[in-house]
Amino acid sequence: MLYDRATIHVEAGAGGNGCVSFRREAHVPRGGPDGGDGGRGGDVVLVADPGLRDLSGFRHRRHFKAERGAHGEGSQRQGASGDDLELAVPPGTTVEDLARGLQFDLTRPGARVVVARGGGGGAGNKRFATSTRQAPRFAERGVAGEEATLELRLRLLADVGLVGQPNAGKSSLLRRLSRAHPKVADYPFTTLEPVLGTMADDDAGRQLVVADIPGLIEGAAEGAGLGHEFLAHVERTSLLVHVVDIAPIDGSDPWETFVTVRDELDRYGAGLEDRPFFVALNKSDLLDEAGVEAALADWGARLRDHLVLACSTVSGAGLPAVRGTIFSMVPVAAEPAAPAEEAVAEHAVYRPGGDGIGVERTSERSFRITGRPVERLVDRHDLENPDALAYIEERLKAMGVVKQLESRGFQPGDEIEIGEVAFALYPGIPQE
Repeated sequence: MLYDRATIHVEAGAGGNGCVSFRREAHVPRGGPDGGDGGRGGDVVLVADPGLRDLSGFRHRRHFKAERGAHGEGSQRQGASGDDLELAVPPGTTVEDLARGLQFDLTRPGARVVVARGGGGGAGNKRFATSTRQAPRFAERGVAGEEATLELRLRLLADVGLVGQPNAGKSSLLRRLSRAHPKVADYPFTTLEPVLGTMADDDAGRQLVVADIPGLIEGAAEGAGLGHEFLAHVERTSLLVHVVDIAPIDGSDPWETFVTVRDELDRYGAGLEDRPFFVALNKSDLLDEAGVEAALADWGARLRDHLVLACSTVSGAGLPAVRGTIFSMVPVAAEPAAPAEEAVAEHAVYRPGGDGIGVERTSERSFRITGRPVERLVDRHDLENPDALAYIEERLKAMGVVKQLESRGFQPGDEIEIGEVAFALYPGIPQE
């Protein structure tokens, strides 16, 4: 069975905590703070691995977590960064993060995308030493890593899609055009999952991937049978070959069969209704020469803008023309442009004036402060530590938050709420 869909939950590693430490050596009085920083948490990265064919690796395991960063240590020893967690997916995988509205397309073998970034490590107390704060007894906590629930969907990377109703001879045609060996039998729905084969043109030095798409039935676009799963695999193709049984033994009308498949492609959308195609009237060996000529004339009159060819996978008649037409109608792929390097901001910058920070009064003696800079500031420090609390008050002043509070009637000792924590604020007043 082809596993072409999976839902997984990923969690990047948290950053390590900074260390509170002081240099303690003989003959070195008042050595000062020497706490090291915590290490950065590992990222979760998806990598397109050409050795994979489907998403069955996610069948039994759905939750993945990268390694957290190590905590800082004394003597300014920085904690080790956590290892990135790489998850391999087959080329052609689309990754969608519904919560964040992000989508990634891993079509090129070796392509990589970071789907959850590791948290930054906390700063050790050495970082907070100043001329007026010579012995800081606090450090930062590491930041939690990002989490995401991802929808993975595989769409085969095929140049050509063979489409048609069940038992039209698609699998037999794929076997004659390529080295693939799909199951072939004289009954409907022999093929229950897409099969890929490679066609080679040694003279031109080209190779094309051809996909045998399982038979489409009426209502496939609405999900009848396995319609959605089958149709998704022709979305990336450059050319469609409609394989039609020219002489069905059940007496059905080949034209009506073709129209049914076209209607399903139109209903499904995704650009399939406008995809270039030609028609291969298969099993021409069941008709005499006059019957084949009459069929070609009739189909040619109905499809004036599209090519119609007759072929037989039994006798081999018409197969060179089908092969040549495929190569002529599939455009030569352009060389992919080198991806631009992603710019990564290494430092967060606090802008004075409370840029992006909101302040509102919630009661007579309490205020709520919103904004990622202040929320992150509070998350990274222990509010039970007087030194850390004094540092937070200092940063709130530098960020312009205290001025915003005072403009709304704030008095020292009023309660402020940031995120899920609340504490009394005494800016500029030494606390016992």
